[in-house]
Amino acid sequence: MTKYVFVTGGVVSSLGKGIAAASLAAILESRGLKVTMLKLDPYINVDPGTMSPFQHGEVFVTEDGAETDLDLGHYERFISTRMRKVNNFTTGQIYESVLRKERRGDYLGKTVQVIPHITNEIQDYIARGAAAAWDGQTDVAIVEIGGTVGDIESLPFLEAVRQMSLRLGRNSAAFIHLTLVPFIASAGELKTKPTQHSVQKLREIGIYPTALLCRADRPIPDDERAKISLFSNVQLDAVISVWDADSIYKIPAMLHKQGLDDLVCETLNITAKPADLTVWDKLIEAKENPENEITIAMVGKYVDLTESYKSLTEALAHAGIHARTKVTVEYLDSEVIETEGVGAMAKYDAILVPGGFGRRGTEGKIQAIRYARENNVPYLGICLGMQLAVIEYARHVAGLSDANSTEFEPDTPHPVVALITEWMDREGRTEQRTAASDMGGTMRKGAQRVPVKPGTLAQRIYGDEVNERHRHRYEVNNVYVPKLETAGMVISARTPTENLPEMMELPAHPWFVGVQFHPEFTSTPRNGHPLFSAYVRAALDRKQKTTTKENV
Repeated sequence: MTKYVFVTGGVVSSLGKGIAAASLAAILESRGLKVTMLKLDPYINVDPGTMSPFQHGEVFVTEDGAETDLDLGHYERFISTRMRKVNNFTTGQIYESVLRKERRGDYLGKTVQVIPHITNEIQDYIARGAAAAWDGQTDVAIVEIGGTVGDIESLPFLEAVRQMSLRLGRNSAAFIHLTLVPFIASAGELKTKPTQHSVQKLREIGIYPTALLCRADRPIPDDERAKISLFSNVQLDAVISVWDADSIYKIPAMLHKQGLDDLVCETLNITAKPADLTVWDKLIEAKENPENEITIAMVGKYVDLTESYKSLTEALAHAGIHARTKVTVEYLDSEVIETEGVGAMAKYDAILVPGGFGRRGTEGKIQAIRYARENNVPYLGICLGMQLAVIEYARHVAGLSDANSTEFEPDTPHPVVALITEWMDREGRTEQRTAASDMGGTMRKGAQRVPVKPGTLAQRIYGDEVNERHRHRYEVNNVYVPKLETAGMVISARTPTENLPEMMELPAHPWFVGVQFHPEFTSTPRNGHPLFSAYVRAALDRKQKTTTKENV
């Protein structure tokens, strides 16, 4: 039977519940256990797909096309289990499901209430998510509950997992509570009172934590841990100090050295082999002892909130680890480039334009792309970054000076990027337009396997096929592809059914690649990613050649 670890948070948000939960999962997996993870989000939105990145950060996309919380990206980076739609659900989804059942008459005319109907639905969703992995043979499901204890919106989730722990019986559930122990500079000491109150609030709900993970900017002294233990009614060895680390990949070893995994296994009555964190030790050793260094300019419009690009920055870091290279990412606001130009870009070893939506800042990105193309700077364009690279090439190389995307200019005379339905309308292909209308009017999401053109840079990177995840509406317009290819562009991968461009490259350039998909979602620290590894090597090669010329 699957055992459960419920992870809650207190005092303030953004303490790192996702990282802590994923780190524990990594340790348990290293002990030979089959582990999966779930994230319960208390907001009423059905999913984060329509939420502003400034509100929610990155939207992580699973293989089956679900738009989910960014913590699922951490889960996939720390453990081998692939996340699915069932691994993340929200209050909005729960109420939507309950209301559909009520309309169908499933409740036989009963009054529908938070208890038991909402809480039962939450428990059903948790059990379904746990059973979706490992062919239903999951040993441990770690369930992270968003928000903080005391939030009104979190109460149904907390009540549901309290009930679930009772129904499961002894040795079937553990509760881990992450809380803040702030250092007050004016007093010169750590304060445990916020943690005491947070645990007290949790106990009022009826949940008694198995362990406390105490977040602080420094290791917590034993006397402070003893005070927390005494006032929180938690064993001293279950009060775990979690201090700020310069790498999230150090957290598994930090928790293991304090015995958290032993405590969880004991509580759940699980017998497992000793933990083997060798892979994490090697990653940290490589990260802390780089042999080279490069600086990449990431040109975007959400640069004030780097969480918007979390998977992307992690993918670059993974590539750096495997190349023994320190990768420094500097964020450039594309709107600033529009007004000040590209003069400041000469110092960068590579340029990257990530995905995004909307017109704002696009001309600044196009200026950065042109700079990369004309100055032989390694360039990687992801999703919108590929579309803008096509627009830039169409304008300045293929002779289509008015080229644009219909997303930014609906009446552009040269829609080199458009919805499928739009370019079929212009050609009068009404039959094909009808068949494509569903995809043309909605997002293409999730993983798709496509063949790669032989003899291309894409083939050297990926091999004969590529399987990556998507999240976009607009496509490179096939009507203009022949003209672009005549001008020197190569479409190096296409979807097998719709024949849509998936990858583009410029053979005359040392390293210039655009991809319609989001490769960052499949990068892990253990394996890295072939595309990002090739990109980092190209940037490193350019830097070394530039340095050699300067020395000569």
